Amino acid sequence: MDVQEPSMATAPLKQAGLFAQCSFAIIRNADLSNEDAEVTAKELRLHDGAVIIDNYPDEALDIAGLTHVISPTYDFPDYNICSDAMIPVVKPTWVQHSLARSKLLNPRQYSPDPRLFLSDITACVSALPEGDADAIAGGVLAMGGLFSAKLTGLTTHIIAVDYDSESCVMARNRNMQVKIVLPHWVDDCLKLGRKIDEHPYTLPSPEIFNPPLDKAPGAKRKTLVEGATHYDPSNKMPSPGAPRKLERVFKKKTVMLANDLGISQYLRGILDGMITTSGGKLTDSVAKANMYICKYREGHDYKVASKSGKDVGNLAWLYYLITFDQWTSPTRRLLHYPITKEGIAGFSGLKISLSNYSGEARTYLENLITAAGAECTKTLKQDNTHLITAHGLSEKCAAAKDWCIPIVNHLWIEESYAKWKMQSVTEGRYVHFPARTNLSDIVGSTQLDRSILEQNFFQDSDIEMADAPVSGPMRQVNQNATKGARGRQRSSDAGMNDAEKFRTPAPSKFAAMGKENVTPSTNNSRKSKDVASARLHDLTGDMLLYEKERKRVGGVVYGGRRKNDEERVQPNRKRSVSEASEDEITEDSEAKRTKRSNPAPQIHLMISGYNKWVGHPKVEDNDKKRLRGYGILTTVDAKKATHLAAPHIVRTQKFVTALAYAPMVLSTTFIDSCLDADELLDPKDFLLDDKENEKKLGFKLKVSRERAKTNHNQLLKGISIYCAESIHGGFDTFKTIVDANGGQCMLWRNRKNTIVPSTRAGSEDNTDSEDNVVFLLSDKKKENQSLWERFKEMAHNSRKTPRIISPDWLLESAMSQELRDPGPYDNESGSGQRA
Repeated sequence: MDVQEPSMATAPLKQAGLFAQCSFAIIRNADLSNEDAEVTAKELRLHDGAVIIDNYPDEALDIAGLTHVISPTYDFPDYNICSDAMIPVVKPTWVQHSLARSKLLNPRQYSPDPRLFLSDITACVSALPEGDADAIAGGVLAMGGLFSAKLTGLTTHIIAVDYDSESCVMARNRNMQVKIVLPHWVDDCLKLGRKIDEHPYTLPSPEIFNPPLDKAPGAKRKTLVEGATHYDPSNKMPSPGAPRKLERVFKKKTVMLANDLGISQYLRGILDGMITTSGGKLTDSVAKANMYICKYREGHDYKVASKSGKDVGNLAWLYYLITFDQWTSPTRRLLHYPITKEGIAGFSGLKISLSNYSGEARTYLENLITAAGAECTKTLKQDNTHLITAHGLSEKCAAAKDWCIPIVNHLWIEESYAKWKMQSVTEGRYVHFPARTNLSDIVGSTQLDRSILEQNFFQDSDIEMADAPVSGPMRQVNQNATKGARGRQRSSDAGMNDAEKFRTPAPSKFAAMGKENVTPSTNNSRKSKDVASARLHDLTGDMLLYEKERKRVGGVVYGGRRKNDEERVQPNRKRSVSEASEDEITEDSEAKRTKRSNPAPQIHLMISGYNKWVGHPKVEDNDKKRLRGYGILTTVDAKKATHLAAPHIVRTQKFVTALAYAPMVLSTTFIDSCLDADELLDPKDFLLDDKENEKKLGFKLKVSRERAKTNHNQLLKGISIYCAESIHGGFDTFKTIVDANGGQCMLWRNRKNTIVPSTRAGSEDNTDSEDNVVFLLSDKKKENQSLWERFKEMAHNSRKTPRIISPDWLLESAMSQELRDPGPYDNESGSGQRA
């Protein structure tokens, strides 16, 4: 009998759903309602996804078998466990977008971690040079976003300079919900390390190209410091609207209130009642506590709680939990974590003022300054040490510039506090103020670093841990997690160094330009350290690309290789010393370009007035390399110059400034002769001889050098010198000369209530002594004469004698290295210049 084989068409194989190899935990919180969580869980199950946990935090989070965690925020108790186990945490939109594309999208773009501040954008460029595109791609990818070579349905931002370029026109024709912004927006975000508002950069009419405002722009966003503006609310209760019976935040939690809080028994009783009625309880044993509330980062209990991974916060954090009935990490906001009694090293004695901040943002910064150990002043005076501002426009900013007070944005104080070390006020991100942007929009975006807290406050050697299990540095341990899960966590840590433990989480892989990679399925038998190594390897290329492009001259703006760009800085082009600034050419950069075989420099040569190289950069470059081979290193730093070369005595900034450091002054024929002889010649044979100018200016170079050696850069010590704003040669030129000679130079802008800053002690009885004279460098132009009266008033109010003199007095005093009699240079009684 023939047996008929069944037809393949009658038994079709069911195709596996998109999420068939994935297992999920859904985090429910204030940003993801129960209804939305149930809809997400239904979608996942419909496409064969396994939803292991969908009732967290009521249900314990067991990471065994998890491949993804879905949460609109990173702020949930077990986030650090997920991060350490390399389990990607994604926003709920990842599910919808993956279904729309029928593929698992890159989780990195959907990360809720605020450190990946560009994680919610997909960028493409339109009509930009290749170099600019590479720089933008590197920055966006490194900060969590995606980059596509072409416009796609997932594109959120088009980076362009031409509103009528192809991609921009296509997006408008399709009515796509994308933002078309200038490259400057990406550049400013990367400089600050924060995502700022795109509006001022949006085409077709970007505000940053409009004429400057006469005042700082207003803040547009709600700050992130609500409920975290003070580190010590003391006996103040939470807001009246706070719920008395809380649904979830204290459920099954044990709380310990430390003795250093200084709260009354009455308030302690109220807190006990609220915690108990909400499903929690108080304890006096740190070993039994889930939450440890204290004021200071000190003491045995603090160290035990911190080392064992418990939630350690202050009273402000506890009040936040009560007010919002929503868990948040105590390290998420700087003032939710205990403070110290001493503050940060170096902050004691600082006087810091604020400008352009208001409301909660201002209160928060005032208290942060105090917590750091400094003093916050309401007004700005000349004895202030720093000004923190959200924008560069304000009366305080103008006054701070006049008084040479460092001006920084709030990231300086936030990151100094987070890193527990005073940050440099010259760091680029702290002195960057984007046009048309008020930086108070991003106040509170800095969080504490677990590794830095451990390093500074609870090292292993500081504490005996016999009564508390060690579960890793500051790890938020889920007390209900299974032993198997804990075992895997420890195994994972064993294969990771410190950098891997505390780095920014980097789940899955980057998407290549124009492509998106599918998240690989998780094999439960694969060891976590293999996962960490593979994913870290995936990140390396993009991080290197970002670092390379970030260092490009011009950043991501004008960072390309357009040959016809007039403002483009050519990489091999060196300007002559006469046209280059001190910041553009340094001794160190010259030294780095020299060959290793070059001898150690015997001469550090500063050059002024040498015309051979002007307009001939190739000749200049070749000559400098040859000179370096002879042991002559050219420099523009007067402090390092051992020799000064000029064709004759010149009154340039370089020449006059260098004389204060007593260099040997040579003729520029020394340079030509060494090049002609192809060797280092004796510089003593080329001493500058310019008797004509020596006679004209009334000094001798040889004598001037001897005086400079005796003066030790203190010729003007204790002398205050102001410059009129429109002074010929510019304020910066005269300030450089005054600084080199130990004086104090300030810009005079005719402001009321200005006081001469103190210098060295002077005798009030001898008002004609140089200690009690304050100078104003000014010419006799009518616009400058209008400044004289208020200057004299200011000097008299400061018990000083005003002298309004020609700039020639300063130049010739510095060149001769002796203080000239100001009489012949007096603009009021004399001719205003030396006869």
